[in-house]
Amino acid sequence: MITLFNSALLKKDFPLLDQHIVYLDSSSTSQKPRVVLDAITRFYTQHNANIHRGIYPLAQQATEEFEAARETVATFIGAEKEEIIFTSGTTEGINLLARSIGTTIQPGDEIVLSIMEHHSNLVPWQELARVTKAVLKFIPLTPQGRLHLDAAKKLISSKTKVVAVTHLSNVLGVLNPISEIMDLAKKAKAITVIDGAQSTPHLSINVKDLGCDFFVFSGHKMLASTGIGVVYGRKERLEKLPPPKFGGGMITEVTTITSNWNDLPQRWEAGTPHLEGAVSLAAAINYLEKIGMNTVWKHGKKLAAAARDRLSTIPEVRILGDYDSSEQGPVVSFVVEGIHVHDVAEICAREKVAVRAGHHCAMPLHQALGVAGSVRASFYIYNTVEDVEALVLAVKKAIIFFKKKGFDSK
Repeated sequence: MITLFNSALLKKDFPLLDQHIVYLDSSSTSQKPRVVLDAITRFYTQHNANIHRGIYPLAQQATEEFEAARETVATFIGAEKEEIIFTSGTTEGINLLARSIGTTIQPGDEIVLSIMEHHSNLVPWQELARVTKAVLKFIPLTPQGRLHLDAAKKLISSKTKVVAVTHLSNVLGVLNPISEIMDLAKKAKAITVIDGAQSTPHLSINVKDLGCDFFVFSGHKMLASTGIGVVYGRKERLEKLPPPKFGGGMITEVTTITSNWNDLPQRWEAGTPHLEGAVSLAAAINYLEKIGMNTVWKHGKKLAAAARDRLSTIPEVRILGDYDSSEQGPVVSFVVEGIHVHDVAEICAREKVAVRAGHHCAMPLHQALGVAGSVRASFYIYNTVEDVEALVLAVKKAIIFFKKKGFDSK
């Protein structure tokens, strides 16, 4: 483990950052260190073959690499190996769950989400509710931008069949009270799903401690390649639910009339998986563990807190959410009075500061906050205090620019 964390020194591990860009969009996707890029190259140049099929050495090596990656992921989040399902990402993972769980949903059943969900953890359940005539309900926000637990206690009832919530908001950066929500869902005997896309890159995760049935995340937000994701499923749940996809790899026997499913986890992994993606995810996890996830979390929180403190001194800036909260993660979203969020982002881009602008795939949350969109800065291990200062300076330049123009850009 790295005992002295130096983000400026660590930044040298990321080739793309040699372009001297201040990259503050890691909540969208992270940059990739050389060790991950090398792992991908090594797989394709030394081990590339399809898995679970060939008996020749190359195929066996590829299978061993892939299954070793599964073991690495399982250990990383405190799961059993057979409880790890590889997917293309969080979006596919939640769609697979909605498809499989959907076979148990009846008209009038209730599905509870939160108003701060990313569209990936909203639209699949919305579609499921439409098809099955289930009822979709949302945990609202408190005035401070937190999930309203008292409202959740009223919403989650004996009618609730699914509770699906985000662990860490991709807009507000708030770490939600997952344990309390899981306890409410358990009492209602509901299936529980946690969207861990934003939390897994930053936090030490133990799915058993969280007490969920399913936990879903993506590799590309935590230094791995795009196109790889994970569904953790509690073994008892995975065995009882039907597989959501069908084809090669997930069967033991096929006739012209019927088919028999393979054991876990293969029965949930139809087709050829994203082999190099799994290998890249294992390399990314090893890299993060050398730093230490507690260090990763503290570093991101420190930078976000500094950004909130500095931005809050600018009269035209409104920061979304309760930025004094101790449970605030490495994300800061804000609006600038009189300036469209895309215009703020454009001026930032001219200053080589990359931020996200828009609704961040969370339109209902922005509607609840009374804004059409926001500017988002998200921090990761390669960001520094100097990056925060560059952001603040770029926002100030945007304000000066539009004041000189003498018009409101909204």
